[in-house]
Amino acid sequence: MTEMSGGQAAVAALRAEKVGHIFGLIGSATMEMFDALYDAEGLDFVGVRDERTGTHIADGYARASGGAGVILAGQNGPGATNLVTGLAQAAAAYSPVVSLAGSLASGHVYRDAFQEVDQQALFRPITKKTWTVTDTARVPEMMREAFRTALAPRRGPVQLNLPRDILSRTADYEPMQDPKAYRPEVVSAAPEHAVAAAAEMLRGAKRPVIVAGGGIKNTLGADQALTLAERLNAPVVTSPGHGDAIPFGHPLNAGQMGPRGNPVASRLVKEADVILALGTRLGFNSTFYSYDNINRDARIIQVEQEPTALGRYFPISLGIWSDAPTTARQITAALGNLDARAEVEQWSGAFRTERAGYLRKRDADADMDAHPMQPSGLFHELRAAMPAGTAITMDAGTLCLQATDALNFDRPRSLFTPLDFGLVGFSFACGLGVKLACPDRPVISLMGDGGFGMTISELATAVAYNINTVTVVMNNGCWGAEKAYQRDFFGERYIGADLTNPPFDKVAELYGAKGYRVDRLCDLAETVRAALACGKPAVIDVMVDPAALYSFRRDSFQHRAKA
Repeated sequence: MTEMSGGQAAVAALRAEKVGHIFGLIGSATMEMFDALYDAEGLDFVGVRDERTGTHIADGYARASGGAGVILAGQNGPGATNLVTGLAQAAAAYSPVVSLAGSLASGHVYRDAFQEVDQQALFRPITKKTWTVTDTARVPEMMREAFRTALAPRRGPVQLNLPRDILSRTADYEPMQDPKAYRPEVVSAAPEHAVAAAAEMLRGAKRPVIVAGGGIKNTLGADQALTLAERLNAPVVTSPGHGDAIPFGHPLNAGQMGPRGNPVASRLVKEADVILALGTRLGFNSTFYSYDNINRDARIIQVEQEPTALGRYFPISLGIWSDAPTTARQITAALGNLDARAEVEQWSGAFRTERAGYLRKRDADADMDAHPMQPSGLFHELRAAMPAGTAITMDAGTLCLQATDALNFDRPRSLFTPLDFGLVGFSFACGLGVKLACPDRPVISLMGDGGFGMTISELATAVAYNINTVTVVMNNGCWGAEKAYQRDFFGERYIGADLTNPPFDKVAELYGAKGYRVDRLCDLAETVRAALACGKPAVIDVMVDPAALYSFRRDSFQHRAKA
């Protein structure tokens, strides 16, 4: 038994979890923890400038590493409330963020105390679980529960509130448990009868399509999905935001589907007779919940770790509650050796021809000469400049949404987006977490000027901790998505849409980072390469045509569309 304060015990529990980095903003409510972190070997603390962006950093770290990302809000009240946007984003992305926040002293609850807010009620709707430690002796138990809950399927964020008196008191503790003692590591397989039924449906398909989602990407299940696709000779489309679920260069990769995808992948899902949905909800970003984006007559086999996702938006022929890569491997085995089938050969051959033509047209149609710069030219040059293994983070917004299927990802966990929550101000901070999780990989963060202006203070964090990412600010001087809606549906009655920005390259230099400005497309690729090699956090301020706007949510404004 070892006597420790609750704060020391919390840090000991983090070390037992082998947490590499903890992100946070110092505050008096958790000072016992920060003092324990001072000499906690193997646990690096990264101080951030805002709890919201710190949560995005932890989110990026979690998604890139495959483990948990930890954020510590040192102060109760405002320190805790600043976590809300980041945790809501993590919840929408099923990202295992362990959020720790200082909390009011137990004896001050319900007394209108300084910085009092009901943190239990605040976080409950946006986390898998929210709870408050009530006994110093139970701190390690509650920390174990936090990690177990966050990392259990379906993954997601948790919130643990730590009252300051709980952290300051002492108790006697047993040695910290190894995570293997309380966290399962075996994935779920599909029952044999379901595998046999799925194999039978796929064996009879004439126009099969596999939809690969987060359940393939996040589990690094590309090999299992592609082995099955090759056995079937079936194209693989990916759900939006998961264009990296399988490598770009694979001949069966059709790219992202749906309203935010490309026309080739979208057509495949509209015409398929059997759709195997591996680790995807077939949700909003993929389908807009509409048969305009998926074949009404297709038989759907859906494989998901989350049972409530099965058949939730579209009727399915077979729902399998299990791990997507494991089930893909089982189905491949059940299919055995398939003879070539003329209809499938024709279907797949036509797809390959169309896909190759689409990619050639994408390059040929890129506007390389316009001034100001056009998005198609910008993405063309980024494709040329990105080294192998580059991780790309994105914001929401009109330019980033255009980029989701315009770049090429050579491996899983290369694309990190906030599409499920539609969050602006995510990309730069997320990229810092990705870089810390994968220090040897190049990381490029795409942002609009509005989103970067929200989060620019984290340049101080990037410089202080040598987190050398490259942020490309696509600067069009406006809130692009909203201005597009005002242009297309509200008679160009612009209000609140235009932005006045500082020179972001100069601001970066003032923080101690490297700054670049690009006005001409011909300079972009070389500037990106220079930024990647500069040995500092880098910001590239790219001047983009403010008129190059696109209304993505046209469905929301059909009532205003002109006949």
